[in-house]
Amino acid sequence: MGNVRSISNAFSLLGEEALVTDDPNKLSEAEAIILPGVGAFSDGIKNLKYKGLIKVLEKEVIEKKKPYLGICLGLEFLAKKSLEGGIHEGFGWINGIVTRIQPNDPTLKVPHMGWNDTTVFKKNGLLKEIENPAFYYLHSYYLKVDDSEKNIITSVCDYGGIQITASLQKDNIYAVQFHPEKSQSTGIMLLKNFLSDIRV
Repeated sequence: MGNVRSISNAFSLLGEEALVTDDPNKLSEAEAIILPGVGAFSDGIKNLKYKGLIKVLEKEVIEKKKPYLGICLGLEFLAKKSLEGGIHEGFGWINGIVTRIQPNDPTLKVPHMGWNDTTVFKKNGLLKEIENPAFYYLHSYYLKVDDSEKNIITSVCDYGGIQITASLQKDNIYAVQFHPEKSQSTGIMLLKNFLSDIRV
């Protein structure tokens, strides 16, 4: 939803072919699966269910351990549930809940939109050799990871005193809340790191 073409173009810059598909057979043949998305959680998860893709993703990513990169909604879908516009069930791959951003600073607007400094906790994987990055964000909700899985968070950004999960990695599952395809050279470097990490 929304930013698929931008992601495809970003990988083309890296000399990679990114096939845009909702065909389960193509997904099973793919080296990795990238799930981008902007918009409402409920609409996105509804579309995936309608197309029968949640079971396909479960098989490919959880059972077969195929690399997965979630971007924006692609990260939020990992949660057990989302509170956006009601209560909606997510993939349940990460112990956490998607909740609305409520900054302590009343002058800050929601959605959280634009460039934001991002604090890196783990300088490997997606964030290898990326120092003091700023990424482009566009979202009103974020994945609040349960304390039992805090170790999977690889970076955060502060928005009005709220620590937003900016990126995470759990085994073959990689995900970012920000938009690397809109984050210029730093975002391209992150996508390059994803490719090199899954090909080690």
